Amino acid sequence: MVADKATRERVNPEATEDVAPWVHAFIGVGANLGDARATVSKACLDVGKLPGNRMLRQSSLYSSAPHEATGPDFVNAVVEILTSLSPQSLLDQLHQLEANEDRQRPYRNAPRTLDLDVLLFDDQVIRTAALTVPHPRMLQRAFVLLPLAEIAPERVSALQLQAVNGQVIRKLM
Repeated sequence: MVADKATRERVNPEATEDVAPWVHAFIGVGANLGDARATVSKACLDVGKLPGNRMLRQSSLYSSAPHEATGPDFVNAVVEILTSLSPQSLLDQLHQLEANEDRQRPYRNAPRTLDLDVLLFDDQVIRTAALTVPHPRMLQRAFVLLPLAEIAPERVSALQLQAVNGQVIRKLM
């Protein structure tokens, strides 16, 4: 989906019909090490400030126990951006933000200082060695679906929310 002219003008006043089309992307943001609340809040803003990105909406912060993981409770949020980046370039920039927060990957689902996931990239289906979109486990996770439903209710069905309603999650702000 290409952003309409008014949207392009709002997010990039110099945009012309010749620039790369802006697409909507949804990014999952989470952390459960250090000051997770502060890290997630900062990361939400940082995602929108990356070159080629413009923040549209940010969900509230949510707290939940680790899902298929260990460690302290997570703080999670979802942000919606407009991006002119390719899916892989966006992922690369998100990985750089994680590295800036000293993200370690000692084993699958290890506790983390910051976790950034591309949940949706417009309506594209992407299957590469590095990236799968829509995120392959997002429909199994209340900590993704509730924040996503808050900012983009058209992206989440009642049936999808019902499927995760047994997972304990609480809104922080």
